[in-house]
Amino acid sequence: MIILVLQSWISEMASYTKSIDSNHLVEAGLEGFYGNSDTQKNPNFQVGTDFIANNQIPEIDFATVHSYPDQWLTGQDDEAQLNFLTNWLKVHIEDSQTILKKPIIFAEFGKTTKGPGFTPQQRDIIFNTVYSSIFSSAKGGGAAAGGLFWHILAEGMDSFKDGYEIILSESSSVSDIIIEQSKRLNKIRKMYARLKNIEKWKKARKLKD
Repeated sequence: MIILVLQSWISEMASYTKSIDSNHLVEAGLEGFYGNSDTQKNPNFQVGTDFIANNQIPEIDFATVHSYPDQWLTGQDDEAQLNFLTNWLKVHIEDSQTILKKPIIFAEFGKTTKGPGFTPQQRDIIFNTVYSSIFSSAKGGGAAAGGLFWHILAEGMDSFKDGYEIILSESSSVSDIIIEQSKRLNKIRKMYARLKNIEKWKKARKLKD
């Protein structure tokens, strides 16, 4: 029942948003949990959303996913959480490409500093895992279009700290990972821009001939 109500609400709101502003992309902003047909892809709980159905609505332009294995699998060790994350990334990219045929953004991910035994290296592994999956998909023209970690703060914003904050001046290793990912994706952007320009040139030549 909850899934049907939410599906109807997303459809209505997405359609209304497009009716008043067709120039902007619309997304549902959900965590990416699957419905009854694919519950084996979820953590050990169900929240009433359906990644496939929610994002198949025509007015939804791209899919979003959150990734918090340290919250969702609190009783499991780092290796189990990392294995879950790796598969979580894989199935969502595949389903976005083959079923939804829409881009996907990994809109929230991170590693809390408040967890037992936290080290910056653990967080670096999470960032590298997410970014590697995105890059691997993007360089082949796949569905993954980017990742937005939760969340960046400036120095002095202590009241906004929740354990997931990244303060670049205080987190050198993860800052380097973010910079490197930005450079890699920018190279892909330039490559596809060149290919697009070549196609435009070819079409122009055909018209001229």
